[in-house]
Amino acid sequence: MDRDSAFKWVGVGLRHPHLDYFQQHSNAASWLEIHSENYFIETSSTRQQLRAIRQNTDISCHGIGLSLGSVTTVNKQHLTSLVNLVNEIQPTMVSDHLSWSEYGGHHFNDLLPLPYTEEALDVFCRNVLQVQDALQRPLLIENPSSYLRFEHSTIPEWEFLTQVQTRTDCRLLLDLNNVHVSCFNHQYDSQQYLSAIKASTVDEIHLAGFTKKQLDQGEIWIDTHSDHVSDEVWQLYRSWVARHGPTPTLIEWDLDIPEPKVLLEEADKAIDILQDSALIPKRSA
Repeated sequence: MDRDSAFKWVGVGLRHPHLDYFQQHSNAASWLEIHSENYFIETSSTRQQLRAIRQNTDISCHGIGLSLGSVTTVNKQHLTSLVNLVNEIQPTMVSDHLSWSEYGGHHFNDLLPLPYTEEALDVFCRNVLQVQDALQRPLLIENPSSYLRFEHSTIPEWEFLTQVQTRTDCRLLLDLNNVHVSCFNHQYDSQQYLSAIKASTVDEIHLAGFTKKQLDQGEIWIDTHSDHVSDEVWQLYRSWVARHGPTPTLIEWDLDIPEPKVLLEEADKAIDILQDSALIPKRSA
């Protein structure tokens, strides 16, 4: 695969400090991914800049607020705002998380884990179907990073995610950093996790950095998106590409945000791996 072809597969997260840069440098990245909720206000200056950027660059919408794991149905106002944004911007992909963050009108500033049970699976699938019906397109569901698990969970996370995809015909967003972090925290096998994911259902990959923290109980890894992608996650990515071929790939960096040059250098690493693979896309596995 030549560099121009590889370049088209790799995007970077568009964060507020970089809006001016990517508006002025439309060829710096092949595509950009936004946090949808940051652009819900139609009259805001950020929405206006997004409109300008979208004229020259593909956009993907990544949500953090649908709270698909909540027992209550998806918040109608939130969903209406998302539909309006999607209809205007026409993103290449729309995604959210295997998590919940709202209950009874109370919103939590985190993506909280689910108990992996049949009951939770029914709820989650119901909410995904509600969103897809409103959007009139498939939603991508991202595997979470997690730091605790419920004792009464009966379904491994990778199987839960796969069943969500099968029941709803949604697509998957495979975050390799989250796989790496969660597998360490819960002593899972990352290869077992990835082997259970059907590659043909994965429409996007996320790569990011994480932080190691020492607690009295031992070491924990936290998905902070505040550093370079780790060597181990790059290896997971290289292995995925070698086995399944290219998948649209995003570099995420949400805290301690560096200059665009640093972000684009991380994207170049992904591009180099795709070049090295020299593979025709094959995602039937």
